[in-house]
Amino acid sequence: MLVSAMSSTSFAHHLAVTSALPRLRVGMAETVNIGFLAPLSGPVESWGLPGLNGCRIWEDWLNRAGGMLIGGRRCPVRIHPVDCGYDPARALAGAQHLVQQHGVSLLMMLGGDTFTPVREYLMENKVLTSTLLPTDLSPDTPYLIAPSELHPIYNVTGVQWLAKNHPELKTVALCSQTDELGLPSLATYRAAFKAENVKILHEVQYAPEVTDPGSIVQPMLEAEPDILCWCTSNTPMVHAMTEYAFAKGYKGRILSCTMDGYERLVARTSVEFMEGVTFQFPDFDDPMLRQKAFFFNQPKAFFEEYNRRFPGTWSAVSWEYAAILDIWHAAVEKAGNVRTVSVLAAMKQLGQVSHAFGPAQWWGDDIFGISNALVGDWPVVTVQDGKARIVEFGSVPDWLAQHGALLHREMSDLGQLWQQRLHRSAGAGVAEMRVADR
Repeated sequence: MLVSAMSSTSFAHHLAVTSALPRLRVGMAETVNIGFLAPLSGPVESWGLPGLNGCRIWEDWLNRAGGMLIGGRRCPVRIHPVDCGYDPARALAGAQHLVQQHGVSLLMMLGGDTFTPVREYLMENKVLTSTLLPTDLSPDTPYLIAPSELHPIYNVTGVQWLAKNHPELKTVALCSQTDELGLPSLATYRAAFKAENVKILHEVQYAPEVTDPGSIVQPMLEAEPDILCWCTSNTPMVHAMTEYAFAKGYKGRILSCTMDGYERLVARTSVEFMEGVTFQFPDFDDPMLRQKAFFFNQPKAFFEEYNRRFPGTWSAVSWEYAAILDIWHAAVEKAGNVRTVSVLAAMKQLGQVSHAFGPAQWWGDDIFGISNALVGDWPVVTVQDGKARIVEFGSVPDWLAQHGALLHREMSDLGQLWQQRLHRSAGAGVAEMRVADR
């Protein structure tokens, strides 16, 4: 039954690990095509390529188990990747290729600046599309969903945990790049720190092409904050800024949305320096995941196979696209077809759905103008003796119930509400670095 598949374990992963269901190959139907349009190279690669790697595991496990069961027939699945870097023009060409040449039933994207140019094309053609950036959502994107990652709203849980467990941390300096990844994150961190009465001493907004960490971190250090917050900076910049802070003798806390490749930072700085660094994405061998009502069946097995097949590439998104596939797969089997309207209705009919870290609900009207994002618990992760460990699962819905109005104001201040984004002229943005005391 669909409800049990969506509310407890991953159907595809359950098949792969337990072989619980028969491998029916009689009457195999035509292949179900899935598009993967994301950065597979360039500075944002760590939020695209590792996700494709995870999807390859999902694809192999499901096909070995017989494929998708649709209307009584087993259908193999095939994932078609296109590398768009983080370039809007390449994204549009890639979307057109995947829709016209492969007839994809689901198109998975990172989103952000690469979704804007494809929005009209995909919605007009009723292509069910997923994003990791729910700030892409608006009332004119009825076929866009954010079922896996509620970026950047879950970042409030890291701030909340720090404030509760380390009340001595009273000040922060923030930085963020001025793009559709960075600005919503900056707004969210602003709201989270203000909710906990942590004073923002300094803020740097920098253009995505800036690569000099000193120009960003040095003025932050000079403000002498208790916390340095990288918001959702790209992985190469997170590493460069962290190493710069280490070289300058910084002794306070570091907070970041992601900390991909944190092991390399431990090696390049020290275990002591990285102790307590706080972010939002666990390794899947974390003991806490064994105790959680977790959407993946056997997350440790997934983690081990991933690292065996794709060593050294685990990142914040290695599992996220696969988690989207699980939710979509269950809805397809409920609908009995892969048609966008039917599958989307099947997702919504369940009301509460299990996402990666347990029960979640559809949400988003206040910020995105449409409730096409799943919101639930999210882990807070800290580095302990050189290893990432979950310290808490924070409730994003509970935080929103208390502080949603504050988040709305901060999103508005940075022009990130759906109305503001839709009316912004194409290509508008801040080209220069902006520095501000707040």
